Amino acid sequence: MSTENDGQMGPATGSGLVGSKVSRRDFLKMGALAGAALGVGGGLTGALAACGSSEGDSSGGDSGGGREIKVGFVTPLTGPLASFGIPDAWCVKQWEAAVADGLECGDGQKHPIKIIVKDTQSDTNRAATVTGDLITNDGCDIIMAASTADTVPPVADQCEAMQVPCVTNDCPWQAYFFGRGGDPAVGFEWTYHSWWGLEGITATFVDMWDSLKTNKKVAEMWPNDGDGLAWADEKTGQPPVLKAGGYTIIDGGRYQDLTEDYSAQIGKFKSADAQILSGVMLPPDFTNFWKQSLQQGFNPIIATVGKALLFPQSLEALGDIGYNLSSECWWSPNHPFKSSLTGQTCQELADQYETDNSAQWTQPILHYAIFEVVADALKRTTNVDDKAIIRDAIAATDMQTIGGRVTWSSDDKKLNPVPNVCTTPITGGQWIKGDKYPYDLVVVNNSQATEVPVQGDLQPLAY
Repeated sequence: MSTENDGQMGPATGSGLVGSKVSRRDFLKMGALAGAALGVGGGLTGALAACGSSEGDSSGGDSGGGREIKVGFVTPLTGPLASFGIPDAWCVKQWEAAVADGLECGDGQKHPIKIIVKDTQSDTNRAATVTGDLITNDGCDIIMAASTADTVPPVADQCEAMQVPCVTNDCPWQAYFFGRGGDPAVGFEWTYHSWWGLEGITATFVDMWDSLKTNKKVAEMWPNDGDGLAWADEKTGQPPVLKAGGYTIIDGGRYQDLTEDYSAQIGKFKSADAQILSGVMLPPDFTNFWKQSLQQGFNPIIATVGKALLFPQSLEALGDIGYNLSSECWWSPNHPFKSSLTGQTCQELADQYETDNSAQWTQPILHYAIFEVVADALKRTTNVDDKAIIRDAIAATDMQTIGGRVTWSSDDKKLNPVPNVCTTPITGGQWIKGDKYPYDLVVVNNSQATEVPVQGDLQPLAY
């Protein structure tokens, strides 16, 4: 078989495709089918076992009646993105409890639900591989995925190629849509996503920063990964909104994830007198960068960094130099929403998480909302053996979740900016000294989500 060239394949003898060009989507589909053939002979199964995955199967109760429905969940449980996966085992237990007696679907039958979890190990290629395994070897009816542009797009691409319904969140919608080559005039057929966009998060950051006096020079740390490339995009990323707000970008360049020495970027930011730090960094990368920045005399007035500062564990790793750091806040006990599965408020879910885990709540509890959508769609699915009917039920979704409204069929371009995408609320948060835990995250800006109450004002960094 010829190698891929500019997204197309040359002639493939014996495939029925002689003389034709194969799209990237068709190539993914053929790759997944080849993986299935390997799996039958033990090749793919052996390869996955060699990777040392920590994945597992989780089964709901057998209520009789309808046949078992299999739902795959792809998430980074290990590796540098593991902070995103911390609450996922807990979320799976909540999902299982909610459908322990089976789920009554639109065919009038009660179906047992089996959830199969696969760990990406924070690797983009592995995310695609385990998705193919869920589809071809485990026979999943629906795939779910979460956690950054390193996870969601490759999972969605594989599902699109294999014509399996897919529901995702926790990835900026531009990285999900444009990062996959999406055409706003066409969209995708099998894959649906709900999350905030870079236009919303950047507008939130700008409104936060406007509340303090600075020279409006922003040091940006955008890495050479799926998130960094999306955030840095001159047309669909952060730059247009920052420039419109009167901010000057000091770009640190597309550095590699897990870089250890940031002296070059720090020197550039100091020379430019940047008074604001921003960007989107892996948690361990920010820890190294921030410690080096303070050691080398880079002391901005504000530091608002995406991804890295979402988690209490990341702040605790910094000690006292983490106070007043800020970030996006896309879920908290303060958010005024309820579970469609149990009726619990966000505060009640956070309290239950802390009781069950003896640990502080964390924003990726919002992954819980993915199965809310799946369960709601299955309740409206009249034939669970027809994936197109399941897909159509997902497309027709209009519901309230713990992350707010999810729909893909409104006329509101802010809610549905492109096909297959629903935006969800985004606010600005700041880490302050806590009472029960070392750090508390409080909402300090709701300019893009006024339904979420503000809990305080943005404060300058405390050194």
